[in-house]
Amino acid sequence: MLWRLLLAIVLLVVVVGGIVGVNLFRDKMIGEFFAGMQPPPVTVSVTEAEPITWTPGIEAVGTASALRGVDLGVEAGGIVQEILFTANDRVGSGQRLVQIDDRMERADVEAAQAQLDLSREQLSRQESLRQRGVTSVSELDVARADATAAQASLTRLTAVMEQKALTAPFDGIIGIPQVDVGQYVEPGTVYATLQDIDTLRVDFSVPEQQIRLIEVGMPLTASTEVDGSTARGRIVAIEPRIDPNSRLVLVRGEIDTKEGTITPGQFLRVRVELPTEDGVIALPQTVLSSTLYGDSLFIVRTEGEGDQAKRTAEQVFVHPGRRSLGMVEIAEGVAAGDQVVTAGQNRLTGGAAVTIDNSVNPLPAVMQD
Repeated sequence: MLWRLLLAIVLLVVVVGGIVGVNLFRDKMIGEFFAGMQPPPVTVSVTEAEPITWTPGIEAVGTASALRGVDLGVEAGGIVQEILFTANDRVGSGQRLVQIDDRMERADVEAAQAQLDLSREQLSRQESLRQRGVTSVSELDVARADATAAQASLTRLTAVMEQKALTAPFDGIIGIPQVDVGQYVEPGTVYATLQDIDTLRVDFSVPEQQIRLIEVGMPLTASTEVDGSTARGRIVAIEPRIDPNSRLVLVRGEIDTKEGTITPGQFLRVRVELPTEDGVIALPQTVLSSTLYGDSLFIVRTEGEGDQAKRTAEQVFVHPGRRSLGMVEIAEGVAAGDQVVTAGQNRLTGGAAVTIDNSVNPLPAVMQD
């Protein structure tokens, strides 16, 4: 019985040892396989860092308004006799737009004109009599006063009559008529809007920290969110006071919109163009990765030449500066000629092998042109 027990123990040891040995051998081989295994290169796109002419700018949002825009109102009440315009007509300064019934005023003017003619005849007669010494100086003075009063009365009544003919105060585009023929209107009734849209104003605000960077006459660009329409102009005024609540400064610009691409009241994105600078290294903003440790990017380093070249990614911490038009200034950390990764960096680690494919490269429009 004893030898049977010993044999069973020996067999058990052999079986268990074999299993353990196989597992250890398997683990060793798997470890050696993965230790010697190289991950496949990561495909990235790159751009070469090089000094450029940097055009810094200040970006803001604003609202367009007409350089001259008014609501046209009725000066004297009455019945609308004629409407001499249609919506969106281009009208000229002094053009008659609406005619209010002025028959009574015309009659008053005719009566005043007749009185003036009579007063002038009486004055002429008195002057002739005075030259012959027939009449007194006082009678001549009364005749002159009557003639002057008649002229003033005619002038006043003519002005009242002219208030019934409503005219355009300046050139522009007339809006939709707000009155109808035959309607009774009171003084102050708005009958249309008139907008001069050849040149528009754009009002926007900038932070107090940037107010020293801008001045009257600087160029600016305004663009819409609707169809990307863009117009150029310049700064014409800067509010001399900072709003104590918002710490913003109001700035006004004028933009040329003779093509009618921008409408008064429209939301605009404004960019004030600051003086250009040469020799600035700027890269697309997509190259930066921001963490709690700082801002970094990946640079492709190449070792060797030709088919034997080996490309690896190196993570470099940088000091970014100003940003404009999708570009960021790199003040420190990148040298001219460095190949900077613009896409694919989310799959990279320091020292990872890379291959370059620039067929899809998300560069800003300023670098693609």
